[in-house]
Amino acid sequence: MTAEITMDNESADNESLDNKSVVQRALTEFVETGSAFVLEPRLSDDFVHHRPDGTSKTRTEWLAAVEAALTHLEGMSLEVRHLLADGDHVVMHSRRRLPGDGPEITVVDIWRVEDGLIAECWETIEPAAQAQANLTWWDPARP
Repeated sequence: MTAEITMDNESADNESLDNKSVVQRALTEFVETGSAFVLEPRLSDDFVHHRPDGTSKTRTEWLAAVEAALTHLEGMSLEVRHLLADGDHVVMHSRRRLPGDGPEITVVDIWRVEDGLIAECWETIEPAAQAQANLTWWDPARP
């Protein structure tokens, strides 16, 4: 996996900067090692991963699922477009190109940091090619 993770520290308060650094360090280690298990010490014991489909995963389940997915994602590129922090929440907006002929996807992760550890994550994934079709819900011309 290739990635560039950058931070703009100009306008954040100290708590936000600290939490942003927690997430940035975790993501950098993840990308550098290519292993989800490097994240384990950065996650709280009661970590919860929330998915848009209504399921939640424990730290152990989530790490295993990410690690299993990595075998299919070898060669994926990751471009972090925004890494923003507000208090105990850090938001990452990224574009990812799946390996081979895989699609480009847009991902938004919201991380909640508590006591220096990542306690929760919410995630939304959308194939970039389908973005236009998903914009029709707010079209005023639509009946």
